[in-house]
Amino acid sequence: MTSTSTSTGISTRTTTATRHDRRMYALMNRPEGAPLHATAARRRAWVAAHVLLTAGYLAALLATFLGDALWPLFALLALLPPWAVAMGVINGATRGLFELRAHMLDERQRAERDRARALGHRFTGGALLGFAVATGLANRLGGVEFADVLFPVLLTAFAVHSMMPRWIACLRVQDEPEYEPQDEPEELART
Repeated sequence: MTSTSTSTGISTRTTTATRHDRRMYALMNRPEGAPLHATAARRRAWVAAHVLLTAGYLAALLATFLGDALWPLFALLALLPPWAVAMGVINGATRGLFELRAHMLDERQRAERDRARALGHRFTGGALLGFAVATGLANRLGGVEFADVLFPVLLTAFAVHSMMPRWIACLRVQDEPEYEPQDEPEELART
């Protein structure tokens, strides 16, 4: 396999990187969105917003499936654009850790993705246990039928399971050092 250096300085394998891979890599590493996720506080705010938007989207989706009202469809349409923007910022903060194929990531990125998945799935395991206990208690003590809560609990568990590694990866991103021009040699500063 041959290796080439891209315009970003990242070495990619030309025999495995498709045009789609290169486009996704460029999209996930665009500098224009960097100010949105430049600090840990901003990344936490975006993750919190995405969690809330996901919860709202799930609530509207469940209301659509379980109810007769028409308003949840409009809520779904209204929540989708801000949810997508928040997801885009999270993807940009993690540099496409979960969106890029493994051969487009370096060893450090693959290791970070694996750590985020492991932490996310560990948390999801606890959440699933909590959902199971809550469902059992609702059935036993509250008289709620399993059939009434099974679909909402499973949908919520799926959403938490699929999003948690992304949220954790975004929260684990380290701030990039700020560029300080006074640290440049004089020859570079004049050019």
